[in-house]
Amino acid sequence: MSIIENRKAYHDYFIEEKYEAGLVLEGWEVKAIRAGRIQIKESYVLPRNGAFYLVGAHISPLPTASTHIHPDPTRDRKLLLNQREINRLIGSVERAGYTLAPLDMHYAKGRIKIEIGLAKGKQLHDKRESTKDREWQRDKQRLMKHKVR
Repeated sequence: MSIIENRKAYHDYFIEEKYEAGLVLEGWEVKAIRAGRIQIKESYVLPRNGAFYLVGAHISPLPTASTHIHPDPTRDRKLLLNQREINRLIGSVERAGYTLAPLDMHYAKGRIKIEIGLAKGKQLHDKRESTKDREWQRDKQRLMKHKVR
């Protein structure tokens, strides 16, 4: 079941490969995510010290958060990946033009997982072409619907 989807990533990047990763979260963050108080549109994934971190994701703390915890809504959160995947992704990200973008946050067996994509940036003309294709597919469906009747 999806919690939040990053549609902007599909608009800004060509997604070549997808990986599912776990997240290291604090208790208040899990509660806030379950309440739907997360935003990953402007976030990205960076390699640091042989691991990957989700940077820029904003988790708004619930007003009922504990008094002894001082929540940091935009802290960097470590991603949990297999070492083989980490090595492959670090090699790919260091190549020119590749980045890691968060695509989707969802539940898997009661755990919160994030799907990240190995992405290559789109140029402006590529974005226009994608929009044109999407509109054509929509128009084609509309025409086929009217033709069937």
